[in-house]
Amino acid sequence: MSARIDGDLPRRPRFEVRFAQTQQEVLATQQLRYRIFAEELGAQIDGGQQHIDHDQYDPHCRHLLVRDADQDRIIACTRILSDVNAAAAGGFYSAGEFDLAMLDSLPGRLMEIGRTCVDAEYRSGAVIATLWQGIAGIITNEGYDYLFGCASIGLEDGGAQAQAILQQISDRHMAPDYQRVRPYIRLPAPDRRSSDKPRLPPLLKAYLSLGAKACGEAYWDREFNCADVFMLLNVQDLNPRYARHFLGSPARECEPVALAA
Repeated sequence: MSARIDGDLPRRPRFEVRFAQTQQEVLATQQLRYRIFAEELGAQIDGGQQHIDHDQYDPHCRHLLVRDADQDRIIACTRILSDVNAAAAGGFYSAGEFDLAMLDSLPGRLMEIGRTCVDAEYRSGAVIATLWQGIAGIITNEGYDYLFGCASIGLEDGGAQAQAILQQISDRHMAPDYQRVRPYIRLPAPDRRSSDKPRLPPLLKAYLSLGAKACGEAYWDREFNCADVFMLLNVQDLNPRYARHFLGSPARECEPVALAA
């Protein structure tokens, strides 16, 4: 029998998605968040000597990460706050921006994702899809019925592009009236209209591709200089094109697709 050479061995996937397993890995996700939100996007964050983005919700969340196995780097992350853990955290993060009374009427289990970000060198469809596969695995394994979170739109141009995107969402992707939320700080009108075609941010585009709905007006996050849109996904309404790819649904064959521009 001939010896098997290394070239015959199956190559391990480059991108690995899993929960942070140590405090050091949690710290690495917080440092990634700081680099993107504070250093890249200019958010006003007191990162301390360790240059981390953290808040009161982090201890109650599980931190999902994507790791580049070739480079041994954490390159994307989000955090998961379950309905059970939200009680101990004092509520969901989104409740600081929106009146979420309508959540009480939703049947089944709820899960919030937040602080989602991807390293600037890895903003490809493959990395974002890997992160969403991890989220989908949690939904399936733990039996969640609804996923929600805030998708941000930058206001670097004074809000013109954001208003164009929000108008497009209002025309095509709004939740029914009984699933609306109210922002505590409404987004002000921009000084001018955008002449460019609206370009959806990757996270917002991913939400809409999966079948999520926007639940009302955007919140003006002055600290992060962005407009936050509250997005809600009823797992039963998941777009059939993505169901098999992300949740293993046998309902219909789907094609692998990129979730980012």
